[in-house]
Amino acid sequence: MFQPMLGLKGSSARIQIDDRLQHQPSVYEFFTAASDFTPDGYRRLYDAVQYVQSKGIKHIVLHHPMKFHDYHSEVVAPEKDYPDLYRFIETTTEQLIRLGHDLNVQILVHGGYSGPEVQHMVDLYPTVEDARQAVYQRLDRFANEGGQQIMFENSIAPVFAYGHPDQEDEILTHHYRLAFDTSHCFIELHGDNAGLQRSLKHLAPAVVHYHLVDSMGQTHDSLQLGSGKIDWAGVLPLLNPQATSIYEINLHNQTNCREQLASHDYLLKVYHQLQSKKG
Repeated sequence: MFQPMLGLKGSSARIQIDDRLQHQPSVYEFFTAASDFTPDGYRRLYDAVQYVQSKGIKHIVLHHPMKFHDYHSEVVAPEKDYPDLYRFIETTTEQLIRLGHDLNVQILVHGGYSGPEVQHMVDLYPTVEDARQAVYQRLDRFANEGGQQIMFENSIAPVFAYGHPDQEDEILTHHYRLAFDTSHCFIELHGDNAGLQRSLKHLAPAVVHYHLVDSMGQTHDSLQLGSGKIDWAGVLPLLNPQATSIYEINLHNQTNCREQLASHDYLLKVYHQLQSKKG
């Protein structure tokens, strides 16, 4: 069974890194921003990755920047309608892949986000299926360039969502290395724990990284584990034991990761309860 590991998330700011590293995590995931991809910002990010590595952290993930100006980094955005956003995604993904190869770290790119914005972009295509194929074509190219350094995360959008067996089957035909956000799937399924568990089991062999997040199953709420409606005792046995994970939880204070630590404590209790039942 998957054994909970301490995976923490923060920015490239030293104050956040040091806050996380004092707890000796197994995994550190960088939440990057557009400012990390200016010439100076990229050098700082590169140095920050090496700093984390110097502290003995072997598993490092770089999360592609979530936003560009007023837009989410939606890979479905057509180049002709969103040229600046399209180019931003291209150049930042290229920079991250280069950094991933140079320093042997992992890169995470979202297959999509959520909300009216992405729906408007999908509506620019003749059909949802056309939009989905455009996303696959772009991810195929990124996967070819990134190799074993890149993974793709599920969205709450029609173009790259987990929770629907037919879509999952299609995703699996592309042989992507997958990142699985539990809350995104749970929200996509409107709070259906059985559906979440089916998806986790179906995709587990392809998943290399998890975002362990609780949710009420209706909106993107990023809750501490145990404070939402996800059945963690049902989730834990279905996770790929070879994958890494982090707790991607909303923090009251970005310089104090206590909600992530509390999530880890909660999952460890669930793990020990399951182990005692087996014994």
